[in-house]
Amino acid sequence: MPAPLIHLNGPPGVGKLTIGRHLAPMIGARLLDNHSVYDVAFALTEFRSPEFYETVRAVRNLAYARILSLPPSVSVIITGADFEDSDWGQESWNEVLALATRRGGILLAVHLSCDPAEHRRRIVTEGRIARGKLSDPTGVEDLSRRRLAGQGAAQTLNLDITQQSADRVAGRIVDWLSSNHLRPV
Repeated sequence: MPAPLIHLNGPPGVGKLTIGRHLAPMIGARLLDNHSVYDVAFALTEFRSPEFYETVRAVRNLAYARILSLPPSVSVIITGADFEDSDWGQESWNEVLALATRRGGILLAVHLSCDPAEHRRRIVTEGRIARGKLSDPTGVEDLSRRRLAGQGAAQTLNLDITQQSADRVAGRIVDWLSSNHLRPV
């Protein structure tokens, strides 16, 4: 059976990319950050325009085709900020589900959250601002109330990562994988 596809899902600024960067070498996985897909659209189109979504879909299709060409023994971590109450979030989640099906492996969803005060602190870091990522702390409470997409995953791990380092969270994910005999070899 192919190695798992792991979807790190959480609101913008919660720490998905940082955790993914720690987790990938721990399990020998490749990491596809959602901004690797979105940045082309942000650079060349107006946000939320039809051209924006068309560009994201095209880049995502290219990235997912590349994932399908990887050896089945290679795990892939994908980050996302996909919410149930958003048509775009549902579309993005459904594409992850379809990728897992085409790959023939198991899909594992890791839902990340933290308390609003910590989230406000994280969302305004210099690295986020420099990359043009969402960095407005005023909407954090609204983001924390929204339910993450993720129905249909074989297994889901919900983690409140308040006051935890990215390395610690990555270790908790590895422990979860190991305890469920899902750790890539």
